[in-house]
Amino acid sequence: MELTASPRRLTGTRDADGMAVASFVLGLVGLLVMNIFLGPAAIALAGLALWRGTGRRGRALLGLGLGVADLVVLAAVMSADGTVSWSLGG
Repeated sequence: MELTASPRRLTGTRDADGMAVASFVLGLVGLLVMNIFLGPAAIALAGLALWRGTGRRGRALLGLGLGVADLVVLAAVMSADGTVSWSLGG
């Protein structure tokens, strides 16, 4: 009797790996723009990837950390100028 991985399991792992990478990318981009949307998205994707057992656990954890950092940056900017938007001008 030969034991092989089911196609469903391989697809699930591949999906989780993709979520881990997407979480990292969204968290990284979120540090610069649209952190109010990209931070929570990065956190959600990282959580799903970790829950599904991704092979890219480190990438998912980085995405989680960057998503949290996005929200910290957002809170700092909001407390500094009292708005939800970035203001580059003086």
